[in-house]
Amino acid sequence: MSKLSNSLKALINAPAARPGTVPASQNIQSIYRKIQQGAKSNNVSQSSWLALSTAATMTMNSPDSLAVLFQLASTNQSTEESVATAELMREIGLKCISFNGIPRTINCLNAFKSSLPDAVSSQLSRTPTRAPSPDNINGIGDRGRALWDSIYRPYESKLYDKLADSHPDLPVHILNSNYGALLSDPPGRQTGANAGRVLTSIVAVACLRAQSGVGPQVTSHIFGLRKAFEDGTWVNDVESETAARWLASDEGNTWILTCVDDIVESISQGLGSNFAPGRASKL
Repeated sequence: MSKLSNSLKALINAPAARPGTVPASQNIQSIYRKIQQGAKSNNVSQSSWLALSTAATMTMNSPDSLAVLFQLASTNQSTEESVATAELMREIGLKCISFNGIPRTINCLNAFKSSLPDAVSSQLSRTPTRAPSPDNINGIGDRGRALWDSIYRPYESKLYDKLADSHPDLPVHILNSNYGALLSDPPGRQTGANAGRVLTSIVAVACLRAQSGVGPQVTSHIFGLRKAFEDGTWVNDVESETAARWLASDEGNTWILTCVDDIVESISQGLGSNFAPGRASKL
């Protein structure tokens, strides 16, 4: 295979193209701690504030910040508990693919695993749980449709048809490859971590808010979070009824969005989202 010229490599890595990941900011730990304390004061579980923080951080492409987040979340935990924390963060990172695409998840999950203590990383699951087969392919489609309906009712069919009008395979891909195969948890899984209905909506809101430019989708998934409480699909998740009700309220929604904004502000050092930034200068 031919090699890239030095000039081409320099062009690929030109500063204006922002080719690298983003370092942790000096105050990111204090931001995460503030979010942790806000969750505790409202009886919200660690899983929810950790999902929110992980998703926003991955959207900002900052694996160094993920390491800081894990250190805070795993403070005073046993090794077994720390493994569960890391597994949840990995699962959230995987689900971010549906909103952020694959590259940032690759960046962050690779670096995140490398940053973990050996006692934790050595115990992470290595068993895949989402491989499609003739035996489970119908179930994947059914789970995707159920999650889609829960989030978008009573407009689930109208939205499906609108997407199909843009491209006939758009809703097919979204429902089967994202809502079914990725965003819904595989049933009966004995390894890794489950996120559940509430956390999945929190991840969606956090990723989309951190991106910028997708206000209608943020609104849709805010409603999706509310519908998780209204239709009872939250009941098998980690939250109590009181916490689920609060997260689905105006106050809880505001807390989620504000927490994401604080993470973006900190990691970007006041420059805003880097998901699709304008370039100040030519390459």
